[in-house]
Amino acid sequence: MQVKQGAALLDIKALEEKGQFEGYASTFGGEPDSYGDIIAPGAFAESLKAHANRNSMPKMFWQHDAREPIGKWLGASEDSKGLLVKGQLNMGVQRAREAYELLKAGDIDGLSIGYRIRGYEVDEEKNTWTLTKLDLHEVSIVSIGANESATIEAVKSGRLIHEVSEKLRAGVRPSERELDAWFKGILDCSNSQAERAVRVLLKGQGEPDKAADGLALLRALAG
Repeated sequence: MQVKQGAALLDIKALEEKGQFEGYASTFGGEPDSYGDIIAPGAFAESLKAHANRNSMPKMFWQHDAREPIGKWLGASEDSKGLLVKGQLNMGVQRAREAYELLKAGDIDGLSIGYRIRGYEVDEEKNTWTLTKLDLHEVSIVSIGANESATIEAVKSGRLIHEVSEKLRAGVRPSERELDAWFKGILDCSNSQAERAVRVLLKGQGEPDKAADGLALLRALAG
């Protein structure tokens, strides 16, 4: 599953001694962020409702790294400004204690969301996306300088993979380059595996029937 990372937002409102804090993980409307995205009011509503029904919350990671959970989110809700989150750092975890000290000193104050796009509108003239429906997977504490380039690449990759999935669902044949990126992102294939999959499923290795069957399989995988 490809999860897109949002631009870091410098808006942590409060930090308590025991590691509880709150802040805005995303804001609505306004100018596009540095990746050309605008998040519409209500974009998180269905995802937050689904989390509530499952009695779950988005994960709290350090720098979008699933190997480094550093606490848990106690609450997440939309208001007129954006997505307000309240969290508890796990002070028994070294990385969480480090995050707390960095937050307290003001050395970092960024929150960034990890999500999957479910609905969007595109303004091709302005090259902006208005994201209308998002599945919220995680909210990370981030230091912008260390994370910015990786986030930009993740955003570019996430958009391409989303566009290829939409093409497949619509029965449109993607290019070889698009399919190569799709295999790597959706199915976590290596470079050689992705190249071979494109050759077999899209080209059918010279056999039209196999190519047609392969494209049908890709559409099924895209949902």
